[in-house]
Amino acid sequence: MRKADHRKEYGLKELFIVTGACGHLGSAITTALAKDGKAVRALALANDPATALLSVPCEIVRGDVLDPASLEALFEGAEGGKVTVFHCAGIVSIGSARSRRLREVNVTGTRNVAEACQKHGARMVYVSSVHAIPELKKGRTMAETGEFDPRRVEGHYAKSKAEATALVLDLCKQGLDAVVVHPSGIIGPGDHARGHMTQMVVDFLEGRLTAGVNGAYDFVDVRDVAKGAILAARKGRTGECYILSNRQYTVREILDAAAAASGKRPVKTMLPMWLAQLVAPLAELYYKLLRQPPLFTAYSMYTLQSNSSFSHEKATRELGYAPRPLSETMEDTVAWLRESGLTPRERLPGETLLQRCRRLRKRRRARAKA
Repeated sequence: MRKADHRKEYGLKELFIVTGACGHLGSAITTALAKDGKAVRALALANDPATALLSVPCEIVRGDVLDPASLEALFEGAEGGKVTVFHCAGIVSIGSARSRRLREVNVTGTRNVAEACQKHGARMVYVSSVHAIPELKKGRTMAETGEFDPRRVEGHYAKSKAEATALVLDLCKQGLDAVVVHPSGIIGPGDHARGHMTQMVVDFLEGRLTAGVNGAYDFVDVRDVAKGAILAARKGRTGECYILSNRQYTVREILDAAAAASGKRPVKTMLPMWLAQLVAPLAELYYKLLRQPPLFTAYSMYTLQSNSSFSHEKATRELGYAPRPLSETMEDTVAWLRESGLTPRERLPGETLLQRCRRLRKRRRARAKA
């Protein structure tokens, strides 16, 4: 059930606005706030069907971060109240091709939201990325920094986040009340769009993923990032950055956790990085033809062999941030994928082939009626 107007019930003494509310992290933040009884306005693109997936009470506002005029509706009736904006809207990409829209949404869109927050006296929590932080040599742990330069990071996505982060911090010097959070690789339940890591788990569950790669990265549960962002809104210092990471996990550890959570056989074969890099261009084309998020690209291979040792000590000390173990995340992710029907080809534990066919037929009929 979705409330159409929070003004009558809450009087807008305190309002929380979430851009990108239909995305993986945005929906997690929206859900956490709404379940806590907060008044939430969720920004969504016109005719975005994903709004139907927001099953918690919130007010949907149609607009676009690239259209400053459309953002005004987010602040309607909130004059004199406390307003907090979580800016999650953005394009995440591990693709190799340059995208003008990626920079427009991630940089220009962030500027528009930040200027709207400054105009209306709202506090802003900008969701950046650890990719925006200049990489140190392996063996060194990376902590927060106040210096962001697109020329010091690799990849179009990282450059856009570095530029946008620098923009937000510059506006803080001009009066914007904002804090920046840097999530590491986000995983966990609730990813209806099936991003890169969710797609990897789906491919594993359905038996399509028969080999991994010898690489590693820092992965964190989406619910922990959502909680960290909310804590940053409450306790974060204006103009400060907070890393919301967990710890580094190898691809083998990720797949082993998926196997343990699902009861399926673990993946035994791990490809050497040189071979994965060799086939990455073909893999990127393959997933493009399937219209699915690519798992192996030149940039993802670079990321998996980069230094991903990030410290969340500052967020833990100042905000009370505490990430959960990977095993819990993977158990909940597998359970959510099965309950949501996002792994239709997978045979459930103890299910015969005939039972599986009947289950899929029943699901197709139910969707047809809906």
